[in-house]
Amino acid sequence: TAIWMNGREIKFLPWTQLNCAATLSHVSDTGYSLVMEYLMFSIAIFAFSWIMLSIGLCFFRFLRCFAALFFLSCGLREGRNSLIAAGTGVVVAGNLQNIFHNLKQLAESVICIIESQCFSFLGHYIEAIRWIYHQTKNLSNPFKDVVSLESKLNVSYSVSDEDLKLRLNKTKLYIENITNQISSLLTLQSYLGKKVLPLLGMAFILLGTYLFIRKFLSPHNLKFKNAYITNEFIRYNEKLRQQQKPSVLPLSKEERKLYTVVPSFCQTRKDRKHTARFFLPVLTNLCIWALFAAVDYLLYWLIFSVSKHLQDLPELEVHLKLYYHVKGHQTILHPKHLFYLSCIPKPNFALSATWTHLGAIVFSLTVLGLLTSTLTQLKILVITSFFPSTGMKRIKYLHKKLLNRRSKFSERNMKKKPHLFATVNYKQYEM
Repeated sequence: TAIWMNGREIKFLPWTQLNCAATLSHVSDTGYSLVMEYLMFSIAIFAFSWIMLSIGLCFFRFLRCFAALFFLSCGLREGRNSLIAAGTGVVVAGNLQNIFHNLKQLAESVICIIESQCFSFLGHYIEAIRWIYHQTKNLSNPFKDVVSLESKLNVSYSVSDEDLKLRLNKTKLYIENITNQISSLLTLQSYLGKKVLPLLGMAFILLGTYLFIRKFLSPHNLKFKNAYITNEFIRYNEKLRQQQKPSVLPLSKEERKLYTVVPSFCQTRKDRKHTARFFLPVLTNLCIWALFAAVDYLLYWLIFSVSKHLQDLPELEVHLKLYYHVKGHQTILHPKHLFYLSCIPKPNFALSATWTHLGAIVFSLTVLGLLTSTLTQLKILVITSFFPSTGMKRIKYLHKKLLNRRSKFSERNMKKKPHLFATVNYKQYEM
């Protein structure tokens, strides 16, 4: 509606439009308020967590030690497992989905070719007949400039293909069902690899750190990771030497192969074994990832080669000859493609996107594997600095262990020494 006031037209919106506008305004205000409430709630949770963590780190020594060891554990076995899980998620999201996509393209291409070529040869014959009819229609009228003849040609065919259509429909439904199932599984796997596995890896790192501290502080497990000669051990040994008590330093050649003077970048035989154990699951998973990448590339190469050959096939040429009593004969050339271009599969291959992430993961695993002995030494030094009393108990245990080992070794050497006795007889000769 509109009214005139002082020569001006004033329009009024209908009630329904006003109601819709008010509703949209209310919805936008509600959405804005929800976003602001969620943002404020997130900020409040983050601030509360930060305050509680700061208070805990200030007043609890165990929590400070746990936080320091947690960051060091990210570079050891727990961090390795998390990186391997992330690499597996990348392979599932990249290579496996690409393999499934290419197989789906191949199946759809086969069905498309079957549907298009099922009775296409009859259609080609009908097209040829109609073309011949139009050509003969023009040739059979010598007075086409004066007289026009109109005639129609109806060509049709009927084929009983219900059984074939039923089979094709069943095949389509079967492929769609399998496609939906595999798609749901891959989607779930990709979600687990991107969301759940990092959280699960973090939980394993927390659990591994807690178990490490528990084993280290246990009074009945003093031999746990007790193969490092620290500065405290050296000072304790020097103190015993000044008191005229047995000393174990310097270490013998055999002992230097078993015990490490920290901090040190030289690996002992035991450290090399630990490094080899660190790389063993890495190499195993790397071979599995390479296998999936090879299968993905081979399938892509196979489908791409077949598609290229199908596109390069020459057109099918149908030669027809028409004979006339007046004009002799004429050759008709009717080219046709064997396959529709829309039915040819188009494979995908995303090697660079997948192996860029995997390359970064493998590089990180290699660096962590080379530094595993150093990080273990840092863990021992950190936890010893937080719990010096437990560290002193471990030092005394290791010192006693070295003394017992040397005493047993000396006894064994004494048993191996041969006992030689010789008798000397002196005989006096008379001159």
